[in-house]
Amino acid sequence: MQGGWTAARVPTIAVHGGMSFELQTSETDAVITVRVSGKLTHADYEKFEAAFELRRELYGKLRVLFEMVDFHGWENGVFWEDVKFDARHYGDVERFAMVGDRKWEKNLTTLAKPFTAAEVRYFDLSQRDEAHRWIIEGVMAHA
Repeated sequence: MQGGWTAARVPTIAVHGGMSFELQTSETDAVITVRVSGKLTHADYEKFEAAFELRRELYGKLRVLFEMVDFHGWENGVFWEDVKFDARHYGDVERFAMVGDRKWEKNLTTLAKPFTAAEVRYFDLSQRDEAHRWIIEGVMAHA
C-alpha cells in the first residue's frame, strides 16, 4: 500500500458478470460494487467472497455498495452464508451502502447493523449516485 495517493475515482472494472450478479472493483481502491437482480445464487456469493477476501488482503477495511434491482432474494442457504460471512468480517467493512426500491430491502439495512461495525445506509434506487458518492467519500486511491 505504498505509493502516491489520490482521491480521484478510477473507473471500475468488471471482475465477473452474470444474469443476476455483477461484481465490480477498482484497480486502486478498497471499494466493491455488487449489483444483483433475480435471486442471488451460491456460485455468485462464492465469487463475491473471493473478491472480498482479495481486496481485504490488499486494502484492509473495505467499502461495499450493494445495488438491488428487481432483486428476489437468495437461493436456499445463501442468506445464512451471508449472515455467517458478516459475522466473520465484523470489523472489515468501513461503509456499507444498500441501494434498492422495496421496503423489505430497506429493512435489510436494519437487519445488517448488528452483524457489522460498518456504517450502514440505505438509498433508494433514485439516489444511486448519492450512494456512490457516499461510499467513495474520503477514499484515497493508490496512484
